[in-house]
Amino acid sequence: MARLKDQKTRTLSSRTWLERQLADPYVARAKREGYRSRAAYKLIEVDDKYRLFKHGGRVVDLGAAPGGWSEIALKRVGPSGRVIALDILDFKPMVGVEFLKLDFLDDSAPDRLKEMLGGKADVVLSDMAANTTGHRQTDHLRIMALAEAAAQFACEVLAKGGAFLCKVLQGGTEAKLLAELKRDFETVKHVKPPASRADSAELYLLAKGFRGRSA
Repeated sequence: MARLKDQKTRTLSSRTWLERQLADPYVARAKREGYRSRAAYKLIEVDDKYRLFKHGGRVVDLGAAPGGWSEIALKRVGPSGRVIALDILDFKPMVGVEFLKLDFLDDSAPDRLKEMLGGKADVVLSDMAANTTGHRQTDHLRIMALAEAAAQFACEVLAKGGAFLCKVLQGGTEAKLLAELKRDFETVKHVKPPASRADSAELYLLAKGFRGRSA
C-alpha cells in the first residue's frame, strides 16, 4: 500500500480515510479508467443489473459532484439523451451535462431543475448525503430528509415507467416513504452494489416502473 508522506501533520481520521482510499481497488481503477470518482462503479453495477437507462433518456443527478454518476449516465443515454446535475459543491464542467450549483433543499431548487428539464425525466438519481455528526440517529434522520425530498421531486418529474435511485442508510428506510414509493412504482427494493464498501452503512433505494402520482 502506498504510504502517506505527511502522516504526522494529519489527524487520525484523515490518515485512516486516506489510507483506505489508497488501498481501495475501485479508487485505483477509477484513476486508471479516467472516471471522476469510484462512485461511478456503483452506478455501473446497478445499471448492469437493473437497466435504468435507455438511449435518448433524460436524467437528473442530485448530489452530483464530483461527477462520477453523471459520467456514467451520459455514456448510457448517449448523445441524444440529457443529463442535468445539481450539487452545492463545485462541479468541473462536463461536456453534455447541464449543471446547477445549488443546495437541493433550497426552496427554489426543484422549480429551477424543472425549468432546465423542460419536460419529464426518465431517471432521477440521488447520491446526496448530509454531513455526518457521528450520532447515528441524527445522521439517519438527515439522510432520510434528503431521500424524502428527492423522492418527492422524482414523483413530480418522472415519466411513466421511469426509475428513481437514492442513497439511504442501513437502519431501515422510513416506512412512510417506502409505502409511498410502493404505491407509485411497480417495484421498490434496497440494493447494495459491490462497489459500495462492505463496512459502509450506505444502501440504495431503487424504485422502477413509475405508475404516475397517486392522489
